Formats: sequence, structure tokens, C-alpha cells
Amino acid sequence: MNRYINIYILLFFSSLTFAQLTLSNGNHVLEITGSTSTYFNNRNLKPGENDFKKDRFRLRDAQLQLEGRVGNTWEYELQVDFVDLASANAGIIDPENPGLMEAMVNYKGLGFIEIQAGYGKINYSRSSMVPFLFTPYWQRAQVARDFFSRRDVGLTLKSDFWNQRVNVYAGVYTGLGENSLQGDNDPSGQLEYAGRVDIAYPSRFRYRDIDDKISPVPMVAVGVNGRYSNKILAEGRTFPEFSQGEFGMRVINGEKMLYGFDVAVQYMGFSAQFELHQLRGKPLLETDPLFQGYNLQQTNGYFKAGGYYTQLNYFSPKLKTIISIRYEEMDWSDLVSGKSKRISPAIAYQINGFNAMIKAQYFGIIQEDPLDTLIWEEQFRIGIQFAFK
Repeated sequence: MNRYINIYILLFFSSLTFAQLTLSNGNHVLEITGSTSTYFNNRNLKPGENDFKKDRFRLRDAQLQLEGRVGNTWEYELQVDFVDLASANAGIIDPENPGLMEAMVNYKGLGFIEIQAGYGKINYSRSSMVPFLFTPYWQRAQVARDFFSRRDVGLTLKSDFWNQRVNVYAGVYTGLGENSLQGDNDPSGQLEYAGRVDIAYPSRFRYRDIDDKISPVPMVAVGVNGRYSNKILAEGRTFPEFSQGEFGMRVINGEKMLYGFDVAVQYMGFSAQFELHQLRGKPLLETDPLFQGYNLQQTNGYFKAGGYYTQLNYFSPKLKTIISIRYEEMDWSDLVSGKSKRISPAIAYQINGFNAMIKAQYFGIIQEDPLDTLIWEEQFRIGIQFAFK
């Protein structure tokens, strides 16, 4: 008898390996999924540099996700990353990998419109909306990481038309991004507003980089989005580096307008993405480091920044392999000449679809922006991701 019990236990856990666990009492359905990923990182430093602390193994994720439905009206999601949750408890929040990833409830009782409340992804930027598990890269393009916060606490309205070919999003949020979890708003008490519209043809286009379904007809999706905020940050706030600091460029002390558009296409295993973002900032103080020593008269009271990336991918189902290459440019400020240029190829081998995949990414610096210099010339990252979904 014990032998048969052991067999049943083994079969149960084997069924969880690459499948979600679903619990239901008829009206309430709960799905439990999770993932973990780890990689080894190696940097080739510039001559004279000797800080090799980034050459190490890193546990990137250890996530647990709960998604539920209550009747046909309510949906909810809770997603945590235990690796980054430990850092958050120490007062360190990594906007790219926060400990709390989703904590929201979705009301669908109004028919054509959904209301989402809580903490989660802001519907801005296609790249930001593509889940990490469905890309061969270990890191998103710089323009999709450093110009805007990816998550915040707030209220979002969603609607779709034409069999989900057209999606419309509009939301209002605290405006401090992932730091909104730490408590109060800034002294202004003002909020951030964001909106997005994307259209796909000839059918629905999911937020994915890879054409793993081998689309038999060409597909295209085009999106436009924008964000606006006007903040008063704590007195004495400084910008140690444009890509670091308390908020970096994600939140500025003053008015910030951000807009962008993106295009995605796929056909027969080939896919491509292009995404562009432009920022216009009006800092409150003439002494703000964002002005780079210029005065209000010289800059008309504002500065501009922006960037874009383009990415090409091919998926071979026979080889179970994804090959990608990405080129990106960033201009941290139009007040200083020079911009960042990078190239990043990646390859991923699917052991079991996206649920178990070996991923390798190379980071190559073509040109540095003088406002965002680095100590390394190139970087290589390889690791494995595993998920039960």
C-alpha cells in the first residue's frame, strides 16, 4: 500500500513541474504558479578598473504568483519575489525587480470596461508589459528601465474592442513608482497620469517578443502611450548619477512629460520590435543638476531626453532555440552632447518551452553617454529559468 501511495505522491509532484496548480470550489478558482531563475555574470572591465564584485552567481527570481477568479465579476492577483523581498525589507527597492510585483483586484461587472485597483504594472511601454519569462534576455533595454517606473499604486481603467485587437488603458497613480509602497506621496500631493492605446492586425497580438506559435500570416501591433506628473521632491535631493540615486530619471523634482510609441511584427517564427520614448522635464530649481550648469534662460526652463531600441528575433521549433539581437540608443540630456549606444545579442534554448529555458545574453558598449559612464566594456550573462505555469 505504501508503495502505491509513494507512486501517487511522485505523480502529483511531477504534474506540478510544468503545470499550474488549480483549486476550485465552483464559484472561486485559484491558480498557483511560480518561477525561479539564476545566472552567472562576468564583466570585462576597462583598463585600470579592479572592482570585480559583479562577477558572481545571482539568484534573480524566486517568485510565487496567486491568480484568482470569483464568479464572473472579480479577479485578483498577488505576486511576490522572495529574493527581492529580502532586499526590500532592508530598505532597498530595485525597480527592475521589486519584492512585491503585483497586488491588485480587478472588477469586471461593468461589461465593456474593467476597473483595476492596487499595485502592479503601469500599462505604458510594450517592452515593460512583456513578462520576463517570455523573452530570451536577462535585462530589458535601457530606455525601458531608466526613464520611467514600471509599477505603482493606483487605479486603472481597461477596455478592449474588435475581438481584443484594440486595447485601451487609462490610469492614475501615486507617481513615485515602486517607492510608493514606502508610504506617503511627495509634498505636492499630485498624482501621475498614464494612458495607452494599441491596435493589432489581423488578429489579437499578445504581449510577447517571440513568435513561438509560428504565425501562418503576418501580424503587426502598434501602440502609443504617454505619462504626466508634476512633483515636489524632498528638499536637498541630489542626483549622484543619472541612472542611480533615489529615483534617477523615473521621477524628477518638477514637471515631467513622457510619451512614446512601439511597433511589433511577427511571421513564421520571425519577430521584431521597435520602441521609442521622449522625455521633457521642467525642474523646479534652476540649480537642479538636470540643468547641467545651464540657467533657465538658456534652456527655456526645460531639458529633453530620449531613446529607442530595435530588436530582431527568430525561433526555431525544431532546434527549440531563440536567437535575438538588440540595438539601443539613449540620450540622457539634450544639454550635453553625446549619447549611449549598445548592442546586445541573446540566445535561449528551450528545455520545455518557456517554462524551462537556458538563456545567454551579451552586453556590448559601442559608445557611452558622458552622463552615464561605466567601469566595464562588455558583459556576459548565462543562466537558467524554471517555472510552473
